[in-house]
Amino acid sequence: MNESAASPVRVVIIDDDALVRAALAMILRADATIELAGEADDGQPGLELISRVAPDVVLMDIRMPRLDGLEALARLMERPTPPKVIVLTTFDADDHVLRALRGGASGFLLKHTPPAQIVQAVHKVAAGEHMLSPTVTAQLIAGLGTDEPEPQRVLDAQALAQTLTTRERDVAIAVSAGKVNAEIAEELYLSMATVKAHVSRIMIKLQATNRVQIANRIHDAGLL
Repeated sequence: MNESAASPVRVVIIDDDALVRAALAMILRADATIELAGEADDGQPGLELISRVAPDVVLMDIRMPRLDGLEALARLMERPTPPKVIVLTTFDADDHVLRALRGGASGFLLKHTPPAQIVQAVHKVAAGEHMLSPTVTAQLIAGLGTDEPEPQRVLDAQALAQTLTTRERDVAIAVSAGKVNAEIAEELYLSMATVKAHVSRIMIKLQATNRVQIANRIHDAGLL
């Protein structure tokens, strides 16, 4: 099937700011390969909307007055087949963003991100990639050293890590050190395509949804 015949990416917007919702809706509707499946002004109606329309991607604000984005994300991640979630924020170093990425979000966008980059982010996340700025990834990974995992978390992480091949473990450790794919490819003498393939398999084996969660697993397993 060629790209023109492919189904559009179905997106839901969850944000309590009506102006933000309107701006995002206008941006998304301008792209023929994206379908706006619905909007909600808070986490709870957002979860109900997601259950009804089954979107591919959710653009969700972190700070909402009743059910915030962090709790809504946690509830989504408990579902068997959750959509990809991009968190919306005002500050890229916000602690809530870090918690959201650790909780399974596929990426984040600043609310003043240019329209073309918002569309690109939606497509990348829908395709299974991640929109994590190297700055935020580095902040998260740097914070792992102060996090003392519970014994059960260690055992779970060690069991998952044992499923990795030697090369996958090398790549996972490099990811956990905050290195981007180009750096990993150069360091391990691999092609970019091979690194991407390894990262995809590592995410499946470690039950991770982004690079930050890979780092969490590798840290908990004692491999860092």
